Parts: sequence; structure tokens; C-alpha cells
Amino acid sequence: MGLKQALLIEVERETENTRKMISRIEDGHLAFKPHEKSMSMLALARHIVELHSWVGEILSKDALDFHSGYTPLRPATVSELLEALKVGYEHNIARLQEVNEEEWEQTWSLKAGAHTIASMPRKAAIRYIVQNHLIHHRGQLSVYLRLNDIPVPGLYGPSADDPR
Repeated sequence: MGLKQALLIEVERETENTRKMISRIEDGHLAFKPHEKSMSMLALARHIVELHSWVGEILSKDALDFHSGYTPLRPATVSELLEALKVGYEHNIARLQEVNEEEWEQTWSLKAGAHTIASMPRKAAIRYIVQNHLIHHRGQLSVYLRLNDIPVPGLYGPSADDPR
């Protein structure tokens, strides 16, 4: 199996896992913050959904610059979060299906104006900046769910709330 096929499978499954998590949230919980220094549940869910959409962005542009041409996602409800996740997934899959071997090795950068936060081959950026990053934050979201007595779905196997 080549890199393209592996990433198509990974993007599909991780998007489904995120959909399971976001679907459990009710709009009334979106303002929840477990600590004053923590993001709200809405801000965390937005960040996770936005990270998903970056796969297609990484494959379409040489860089993402937070100071130039960047507009953060601003869904305000659970249904808007789920719609943004769906739209991002469709863009990701379309772009993944088009990518050629040379594109995987091309350098992609994450920037804040003149400051380069990270710069690496596209294939590494997808794994490190997107997939690993969103899985980390999705783990945080599972704690937010638990603290609100919202059943945590099993993602890679059973959970205490989803024994299958």
C-alpha cells in the first residue's frame, strides 16, 4: 500500500472518530472550560475540526501564514462544527486523490508572518502538524466530555461508555 492509500484510510477513520466525539456534544456544553487557562469546549472543538481541514491545505499551498490570508473557522454550534468537518473531509479526500509522488516531498511551512513555526515535507506535515496534533486535542476533548458526564465513544476500541 502506498502513502496516498494509507493517508486516505487514515483521514477517513480519524474524521469519523472526530465526528463521533463532536456528535456527543450538546450546544449547551460549548461554553464549558475545565480550568480558567483552558479553551472552552467550543474553541477546542473548532481547533480540532480546523486541523482536519489542513490536510487539503497542506497539499494545495506552500504555506499557511496566520498573518496573511488566514481566516479561522468560526462554527458556533455543534451542527456547524459537523458541517465544517464534512466540508473539510470532502476537500481533503479530493486533494489526496489528486496528489502525485513529487508533491509529498515538497516543503510546506506553517508561519506567523516572518516567523516560521515549522517547515517540513508535506507528508511529514500531514502526520505531525495535522494528525498527531488533532489526536492530542481530541484526547483533551474526551476529558471535557467525561467531566460533563457525556458518554465518551470508543475510537480505537471500547471505552468505559462504549463497551461494544
